[in-house]
Parts: sequence; structure tokens; C-alpha cells
Amino acid sequence: MAIIYREVIVIDIKSISTGLELGHDGIWYSAETKNLSYPSDGNEACFAVEDNSFWFRHRNDCIASVVKSYPPENNGTIFDIGGGNGFVSLGLANAGFNVALLEPGKVGASNAKKRGISNVICATTETAKFTPNSLSAVGLFDVIEHIEDDLNFLKSVKELMKKNACLYVTVPSYSFLWSLEDVTAGHFRRYKLNSILSVLQLAGFKIEFASYIFKYLPIPIFLLRTIPFKLGLAKKDKMNNVTSRDHAVEGGVLSNLIDLSLHSEIDTLNIGKSMSFGGSCLIVAKNS
Repeated sequence: MAIIYREVIVIDIKSISTGLELGHDGIWYSAETKNLSYPSDGNEACFAVEDNSFWFRHRNDCIASVVKSYPPENNGTIFDIGGGNGFVSLGLANAGFNVALLEPGKVGASNAKKRGISNVICATTETAKFTPNSLSAVGLFDVIEHIEDDLNFLKSVKELMKKNACLYVTVPSYSFLWSLEDVTAGHFRRYKLNSILSVLQLAGFKIEFASYIFKYLPIPIFLLRTIPFKLGLAKKDKMNNVTSRDHAVEGGVLSNLIDLSLHSEIDTLNIGKSMSFGGSCLIVAKNS
């Protein structure tokens, strides 16, 4: 495994928050807790597969590509809100960006710290009590679909961001792909690209770039997840079993073919082109 050396930037959390205290484990904690639409075992399930999953790996590559094209102003810190175990944060850090992870789940925050993320905050955007207009950039990577009131949530995030700060977003696409896996994961919805752009614009953001990614995924999702769900054939399972099953492709010819097919998506993103179909939406917006 390649080791990537990077300068570690430690953020002065006290200068942007009134609701956090540093724990003995090096993690910043809020005194309050909030109920979440996310399985209690979700972070552990993801932690077990992230390092070997083509899906997590490709999403990281896509995110890094657009962040390089639309970097935070003045090399500002990207606050990875709802960042789970820190897999995306680590990818961004290894790509040369300053990162702080905000994760309300203690398991996820602890896993992120183990992964080497220096700035870890165990809180929600509410309980962290960030100062308005203090965040230099924000990432919401497969987070918004877990929020029942997505518009007001995005408005609240916007209030925390500096003027012209970048917002990086991924969400699952297409309501027709809804399945038991969405229910198990605690999703409230899936989005068409136009629908998530509309919500972002209503919240006051200016769209800089928007594309689908995972262009080959909708058909297998529909055949293997959606149809069994609609026919009542899908069986409810624990989050860790669902996650392990969905990300089980490791090595071999199939894995190589998947990686080869996805490589062209990175080439497309690297030249600033959008894709018109895919299993996820990827957006860059600004706090205008």
C-alpha cells in the first residue's frame, strides 16, 4: 500500500464553534445528541468494506476530480459533514486538501480518527454550534437523502458557510430505483439531477458543476434490487449483511472490468464534462 505524505493542518475549532470540547481521544465532542435517520450499525458495516469496495473507491476518485477542478478558496478546509468513518476525508486529504470530519456517530468518529484524520468532530451541524459564515467549504457525501427536510437543512448549512464557499454533494439517483436497501439505509428519497439542483438553488446556492456518476449501475440496481422489492421478494436483512453483499466484488476479472469501465468516468470529469445517466449525482455549488 502506497504511503502518501501530506502536511497536517490542525484547525482552531474553538475559533469557529461554541459547542465543542476536546476529548482525551483527540476528538471534539458536543454535549448534545440528535436522532438520526441512519442505522445504528451503519458505520461499522461500511468500515468493514470501504477499503476494498469499487463503489467507495470510485466515488472518492470522482469527488477528488471535481474538488481539484473547483478547489476551496485560499486552500480552505473542507468540512466533511456526516463523513462517517472518514473514507472520503482521507481520500481528500491524500489528494492534498485540508479536511475536517463532522460525524455525529461515535463509532464513525472513532474509526475516522483511527484512519488518521486529524480534525474529527463528533456532532451534527446543530450541536456543533458553528459560528455563522465560518466554514470555508463543505462536503455532503450521501448525506442529504437521510434528511427529511432537505431544503431547510441545506439552508442551515449555507448559513454556516463563508461567502463563495464551495459545497460538494453526492446523492443516490432516480426514485424508480427505490428498493429495500434504501429503506434499510434510512433514506427519505432518491434524486434526479434536476431535482437535487432545484433544491440546492432554492436553498440559495449557485450551481458550478453537475453530473451523474456510476453510469453502468442503474440497470443492475433495477434488476437485482428494485424488481424484487416491488414484487415483495426482497428480504429484510441487517445493515452489515446488506453492505457486505453489495460491495463484495474484490479482485479477479470482474473487478478489473468494473475498474476499467469506471476509469472513463474519471477522464470525463477531469476535462469538465458531465454525464447524463448514472446511479449517483455529483454536484459542486457555491454559497452565492
